[in-house]
Amino acid sequence: MYSEKVIEHFMCPQNAYSMPDADAEGSFGDPSCGDALTIFIKVQDDFIKEISYLVFGCCASIATSSMTSVLAKGKSLDNALKITEEDVIKALDGLPDTKVHCSNLGVSALRNAVANYYEKQKSYVKEGF
Repeated sequence: MYSEKVIEHFMCPQNAYSMPDADAEGSFGDPSCGDALTIFIKVQDDFIKEISYLVFGCCASIATSSMTSVLAKGKSLDNALKITEEDVIKALDGLPDTKVHCSNLGVSALRNAVANYYEKQKSYVKEGF
């Protein structure tokens, strides 16, 4: 049912930890299945220097969250925003049709984290920091 890559990222998820000193965070949940994800990022020179996440969900949600973090780490913010659900699915060597929606969890939370970073930067500029 699941590819070896999905099982690998489920059994040994990468970058799964809280980041209290993150520059930004973004969350996303899927009310239809109860999965929830928060992604934390640290940014340096407009590149994602560090990324982590906390996820609550099924095997596919954990694997897609892990793979999203792997794909985004080290990328510029602009390139991170270009990561698609299809990129995550392809990197995991596919997902069962009933679990394809899980790829939206990571991508949406990542986009929300980047948006949160940009919002914080606007606030710093407005306040004169």
